[in-house]
Amino acid sequence: MLIRPDAEDLRVISYYLGRVLLVTAAFVTLPLTWALIGREWAPAASFVLTAGAFALVGVLAAARRPAEPRLDWSHGMVVVALTWLVVPALGSLPLALSGHFADPLDAYFDAMSGLTSTGATLIGDLDHLAPSVNFWRHLLHFMGGQGIVLAAVSIFAGGVGLSLFYGEGREERFLPSVRATGRFIWWAAVVHLLFGVALLGSVAYFSLGFTPARSLFHGLLIFFSSFDTGGFTPQSTSVGYYHSALFEAATMVFMLAGAMSFGLHYALWRGRRRLQSLRDLETRSLAVTLAFTMGLLMVGLVSLGLYRSTGSLARQGLFHAVSAHTSSGFTTVPSTEMREWGGLAFAGVALAMFIGGMASSTAGGLKAIRVGLVARVLKDQVKRVLLPERAVISHVYQQGGRQRLTPQTAQAALLVALLFVALCLLGTVVALGYGYPLQEALFESVSASANGGLSVGIYSPDMPVLLQVTYILQMWLGRLEF
Repeated sequence: MLIRPDAEDLRVISYYLGRVLLVTAAFVTLPLTWALIGREWAPAASFVLTAGAFALVGVLAAARRPAEPRLDWSHGMVVVALTWLVVPALGSLPLALSGHFADPLDAYFDAMSGLTSTGATLIGDLDHLAPSVNFWRHLLHFMGGQGIVLAAVSIFAGGVGLSLFYGEGREERFLPSVRATGRFIWWAAVVHLLFGVALLGSVAYFSLGFTPARSLFHGLLIFFSSFDTGGFTPQSTSVGYYHSALFEAATMVFMLAGAMSFGLHYALWRGRRRLQSLRDLETRSLAVTLAFTMGLLMVGLVSLGLYRSTGSLARQGLFHAVSAHTSSGFTTVPSTEMREWGGLAFAGVALAMFIGGMASSTAGGLKAIRVGLVARVLKDQVKRVLLPERAVISHVYQQGGRQRLTPQTAQAALLVALLFVALCLLGTVVALGYGYPLQEALFESVSASANGGLSVGIYSPDMPVLLQVTYILQMWLGRLEF
């Protein structure tokens, strides 16, 4: 199908893309309800238009049922790839109509950033955005983090769900069926949602003195961004708006939870393989790389002397290392201040974003399992050179049980790593062509490719159109993981 699609292939793709868009239309009713309750009539009208657009396109796309309505792997890949292009296009309508974006491309940039859980934004005057539209921005994180296609997987059965599941880059099926796996992921998300809103809202109410309604609003939106490792915030100064170490600590809990694979969530919640899961290659890889990148960041900040007190240094270093490594994109300092970090601190944050969280999590990046596999391949190669020819080198590693590191697994990990590096270089070269400094160009490109969202100021409504389109492409490809 991938090489020469025929009419039946296109009909299958169109049919299931339409069904996914109809599921998305149902999500739009949530901000619409919010707008109606808050008497935000202009945003409400934009959500009616958006829901209608999703429904209309969905109905038209799914109008002709294919003769053989089964998806193979290649169909699933195309449906998912198109979903992640079409949903931001239609989902950007409320943003474009809000009056807070310079043009439709800026609104599309933000919608793509929201759905891919990147968190980079080009919005103007965020502090005065209508609450319902702000809610929609963060709901895009929730839809994208769990996977809007995964919502459809929970409905579709059999091979259809399986094709969409793997098409969305999910690599771990820890329950007998894909439908059961999809439903568990959404169930886990809802449980975290209830706990997260309660915790973050309580901190906002008791520690920050917010009103109950405002506490609920901020708790809900920050939960969406933290658990789904997105990075959007209700205010323009990100998490720095709250000026609270307690609120930052609560946010880090959900950032780390979002960076954990749902398979690990399942093992921990059901009491199965708890200790074994902590010995898995991916878990150890995440812990080691988080400690390493945090160390780079801390040493870099110490060498710069920007933070005089040990407490302030530790607070900034820990929060930004976790934010970057989980690809959440939260910050407590302005982009201009982060630009001054430079050197090791810059490298620590960029490397953390590049690595990202676990596979089958809401986080972006290369993924800890691939970093662990690449490190294991390099380790085995060094052993092969140093040890005698007759020495036996073990190729077994722990990941949900004893696994053998086959040449195919090693090649796949190395190939994705090389493609990811190439994707980061693409954005860097384009930015360099417009005269941006190398360090800043590389940082911003890694942020887009890894769906990290942290910025040193290049992301802006004034950036060149080609560079903006490049970042959109990087966010899209980074989320699909090629």
